[in-house]
Amino acid sequence: MTKGHRILTVDVFAEKPLAGNQLAVVLDAEDVPGDVMQRIAKEMNISETTFVMPPADPANAARIRIFTPASELPFAGHPTVGTAWVLATEGLVPGGSLEFVLEEGIGPVRVRGVKGPSGLTFWMTHPELTFGAVERRRAQAAAAIGLTEADLLADVPVQVASTGNPFLFIALRDARAVDEAAPDLDQLSDVLKLTRAFGAFIFTAVGGNRLYSRMFSLDIPEDPATGSGSGPLGGFAVRYGLVPRAPKVAIVNEQGTNMGRQSFIYIELTYQESEDVPSRIEVGGSVRPVIVGTLSY
Repeated sequence: MTKGHRILTVDVFAEKPLAGNQLAVVLDAEDVPGDVMQRIAKEMNISETTFVMPPADPANAARIRIFTPASELPFAGHPTVGTAWVLATEGLVPGGSLEFVLEEGIGPVRVRGVKGPSGLTFWMTHPELTFGAVERRRAQAAAAIGLTEADLLADVPVQVASTGNPFLFIALRDARAVDEAAPDLDQLSDVLKLTRAFGAFIFTAVGGNRLYSRMFSLDIPEDPATGSGSGPLGGFAVRYGLVPRAPKVAIVNEQGTNMGRQSFIYIELTYQESEDVPSRIEVGGSVRPVIVGTLSY
């Protein structure tokens, strides 16, 4: 028997129609088996698809599972922000609250909505930031993204940082180098497997607490907007002096422009006086509705 589920697609971190990062959200998905979720995500063929189910803890708004076309993720940024926006705008949050918790593979993730002149913006709180392995083969890391070691900032390490999804951060000399990057998937696979990173997050500081970036992975050749990576990106940029440190740091990360899906991801970091890692990381942005329909399988 064919089963039908309501499905919505939205563009996340988009400040204009048909930009940002696409997301499909399948509602009332508690009866969808995990293997079928994976097949649906492959059918959608966009960076992520989320499946909304009742929460294990009734105090939370929902439990969600997140799939790329190739695998399930324990945590991801634009699926969290986009799913929160869908639940709020569809009236599916108990009491109509704009502050609630989503249960994900890594545990509870807190989100909050903010009403503004351009509509409803959603923010997510990241788990704790950790810094990991340093990739000392800098020339090989540069070659994996189609560049040379001269394109890397000499005084910034190539290093993994994570708030749930580990990314290998590569700071480049300027925006032209970011745009000229072209990953070699065989070399990228070797670099990512050695550092145990999900993807390579390349970026440069362009002044005024603004970053310009791209993200490459094996699951998603290039991602238009990476919320789970933008939180650690902000912490990384502050740690290595690319953005000035302050008790409160606000950063704008522009991503996806090179691939025709311009995204703006807003990052807010809170630092205690003696700590090198932010005590709080929030990432937020705008969401644009695109399609509402019925998924049949």
